[in-house]
Amino acid sequence: MSDAPLILYNTLSRRKEPFAPIDPANVRMYVCGPTVYDRAHIGNARPIIVFDVLFRLLRHIYGAEHVTYARNITDVDDKINARAVERYPALPPVEAIAKLTAETTAQFHEDIATLGVLPPTLEPRATDHIKEMVGLCEALVKSGHAYFAEDHVLFDVPSMPDYGRLSGRTLGEMEAGARVEVEAYKRDVNDFVLWKPSKPGEPSWPSPAGIKAPGRPGWHIECSAMAGKHLGNVFDIHGGGLDLIFPHHENEIAQSRCAHGTSVMANVWMHNGFLQVEGEKMSKSLGNFVTVNELVAQKAFGGQQWHGKVVKLAMLGAHYRQPMDWTVARLAQAKGTLMDFARLVGGVEAADAPHPEVVGALLDDLNTPSAISILHGIAKSAARNTVAAGQLKASLHLLGAYEAERADDFTVGMETRELDAAKVEGLIAARNAARKAKDFSQADRIRAELDAMGVALKDAKDPATGAVETTWEVKR
Repeated sequence: MSDAPLILYNTLSRRKEPFAPIDPANVRMYVCGPTVYDRAHIGNARPIIVFDVLFRLLRHIYGAEHVTYARNITDVDDKINARAVERYPALPPVEAIAKLTAETTAQFHEDIATLGVLPPTLEPRATDHIKEMVGLCEALVKSGHAYFAEDHVLFDVPSMPDYGRLSGRTLGEMEAGARVEVEAYKRDVNDFVLWKPSKPGEPSWPSPAGIKAPGRPGWHIECSAMAGKHLGNVFDIHGGGLDLIFPHHENEIAQSRCAHGTSVMANVWMHNGFLQVEGEKMSKSLGNFVTVNELVAQKAFGGQQWHGKVVKLAMLGAHYRQPMDWTVARLAQAKGTLMDFARLVGGVEAADAPHPEVVGALLDDLNTPSAISILHGIAKSAARNTVAAGQLKASLHLLGAYEAERADDFTVGMETRELDAAKVEGLIAARNAARKAKDFSQADRIRAELDAMGVALKDAKDPATGAVETTWEVKR
């Protein structure tokens, strides 16, 4: 166990705090996992990568056998039901849902395995925890924090005076939003569903005592049940994306605290920032919706496949709490970095411990950009010092950004590439126009795109005219 303090930003307190586990012999972390109805996109990959680094760091500090990381699978949800019927219209709905969730869960595991992330200690599935969800509903009704209405169980939000503490919203400020169902049977517009009746063809289970018709859980109760069963009524860290703070995490807290009579659900709440693609919000309508599979197994982004660890290092180039612009330039830079590092550490035995400055950067609220900057400094020494090379390798292992790859391994998918010469010339012309207009960020973006395509540029000034001419060649 390290003596250095781990400092984490706590969304609940809105400040960075020293991390003090409830039990150093069993540090417990829960992260909201996928709803399995489609391929994971690059935005979904960000929390997977961020909390993998935290998991690795906690294991480094406390010992691998003393850290429990639970990341759930949501396999009962409205989105799943709708997609299953859409994709498999010939099957009975329940069979279609089972087929969809099985296939999509397998795809999720396949996709994230390419990213160099460790499997979580536990991966609970929602449908395996219906008994616990029913028990929570019944406990909340008994304690006066929930009520029955038209075969629903609803959480009575005004019954919890400090509801909204995580998101910083007060009851008076809250309005019914897109994700809050406004129904006549609600006592308060902010009340949310814990249990609801199943529609014909949907999965159903025996309802909580007091409701005769079978039904199914609401979204929020699932994570409260899974986290409570595997990590206890109060645990150390709960993580997820910024978009989950409200209503999902706020409602998790309400359910868990009111059912168990605790002052908190988790001591530390951590959230990663949003991600956009090439300066725009990612959406299918804009044509910039990028899945992990498209990045690592197809040539759907920047004209090439990207090695999973290139994707991971590119993601770690921005601090997890900051918004991130996912670009070809970012990936090209990460690829070049990993190729350089691989040349330095190939055949070198890893040191017994990562470089202390890398660990120090991570201890400061997972400051991965600083850690990567330090890696570049170590690399300069590693070129002539095997001790430094060993520390570089051990530090890359800590991040999960390198195992034993050769430099050429990071050029996956490039060897069979066919270049469109007209497209290359068009991009070069666009880059030159951007440079002439002094739009250097656009010029750099285009150069990175060409680099990703495997094109090497050479700018040379004509001594007679002073004009810059650009030539290109295909990289090996």
